[in-house]
Amino acid sequence: MRKLLLTASMLAIAASALPASAETLRWARGADALTLDPHSQNEGTTHTFAHHIYETLVDRDTEGTLTPRLATEWALKDGDDTTWVFTLREGVTFHDGAEFTAEDVVFSLDRARSERSNMRQLHADVESVTAVDDYTVEVKMNGPSPLYPNNLTNTFMMDKTWSEENDVVEVQDYAGGEDNYAVRNTNGTGPYKLVSREVGVRSVLEVNADHWGDAPAVTEIIYTPIADPATRIAALLSGEVDFVQDVPVQDIGRLSETDGISVTNGPENRIIYFGYKMSEEPLTSSDVTDVNPISNPLVREAMALAVDRDAIKEVVMRGNSLPAGVAMPPFVNGWTEELDAYPAPDIERARELMAEAGYENGFTITLDTPNNRYVNDEAISQAVVGMLGQIGIRATLASRPVAQHSPLITSGETEFYLLGWGVPTFDSAYIFNDLIHTKEGNYGAYNPSGYSNTELDEKIQSLGTQTDLEARDATIAEIWAQVQEDRVLLPIHNQLLSYAMQSKFNVEVHPENQPSMADVTISE
Repeated sequence: MRKLLLTASMLAIAASALPASAETLRWARGADALTLDPHSQNEGTTHTFAHHIYETLVDRDTEGTLTPRLATEWALKDGDDTTWVFTLREGVTFHDGAEFTAEDVVFSLDRARSERSNMRQLHADVESVTAVDDYTVEVKMNGPSPLYPNNLTNTFMMDKTWSEENDVVEVQDYAGGEDNYAVRNTNGTGPYKLVSREVGVRSVLEVNADHWGDAPAVTEIIYTPIADPATRIAALLSGEVDFVQDVPVQDIGRLSETDGISVTNGPENRIIYFGYKMSEEPLTSSDVTDVNPISNPLVREAMALAVDRDAIKEVVMRGNSLPAGVAMPPFVNGWTEELDAYPAPDIERARELMAEAGYENGFTITLDTPNNRYVNDEAISQAVVGMLGQIGIRATLASRPVAQHSPLITSGETEFYLLGWGVPTFDSAYIFNDLIHTKEGNYGAYNPSGYSNTELDEKIQSLGTQTDLEARDATIAEIWAQVQEDRVLLPIHNQLLSYAMQSKFNVEVHPENQPSMADVTISE
């Protein structure tokens, strides 16, 4: 049956693909964008696709440096360290021909910080957004916020008039299953226009001839989600796709030695970790019915000692990971070698801790994992299931595509889960705001754990307006010390990336795993 399914998938790719040309790039990934509403989901695959259609005020290059995009300049207002002034690029038009102006920026930033937006924590310190003239915008913060521009690299600009005409002023209610006009239709300023979209099957983009930037070598993109890794690589080897972004680790060596195929490698600014419910309410998936066993810190310590990160690196990841002891990549402000140190597995001690906690016979739990989002995500979870089994934690693996997995986390329905977290701001506050802060208001969107520490919340919120960078770094260190002590998260490793492509295409590995097809060069 599996062979028949793979064959059918390959035929579908072949039937849908256009003839190859120097201008067409056929791009395959393990998953599709969750939505095209640009402020609905703060999720990497979704952002990567959207960057080709929509644009941000500022961008980040492959070196991690902020660069101009729709804003040509940004600076604090003279005499006012609480107001950022953005000078906009002139002569920019949306795909429907409408002019891009300051009113679109005001609309977009207000929309991105609205209640339904999954981007709102990035703008939690914004007090107001004002158009000074057609090409100048002032963003008033609720206090000094020296790092605010770092938060803008994934906040896309929409056309205010188009949004009003198509009734998408409000952000899609993703958790509620809403399907508004912006979910499948677009009107950006980016280098490509959406031609067609079949969710989960195929999307086609064509070059925007009126784009303000340099004309890209790739004039057409055919984007095909292929969940099965073997099918994805077979499509590349047969010439049916040109670029595979999610290369399985077991295929890296073989592809590197294959004529006509190029492989590029590099570290990603992303941590892979496990999270869990920490509140005392009993778990619905456990045979312990009076209390949540993971609320006991001894159990969390035992789990950390049961996990063998080095074995995951060598066996599951084939050497293509950087084991981690803290839930942040080395790119991020706040990272230290001391924090990133991780314990050697100690099953005997872990069993002693379980017994001391009152769970000598262990307990059951369901582990939710995506199966098409991160490198070997399901295999990592399978390995951890086996490791936890050695100390009596009997986990049942529930594997889903990321489109079904992500809502479990944002809705708080999951009790034990795998997630990856990229840090586009390159700063610890981005992790704290979403993963550590109490789930309330603009904060804690990806914190289903029930973990809540009022003192820590105050420190997290203070990071947005601290101007003394040394004092701010000290606050970050204090927060991480508490997070590590409380074992809020169970970090596994930092992800390494490999892209594979037909050798005439040249695609650089991006630390945010956001390759731009507009920057691809083509060899003769």
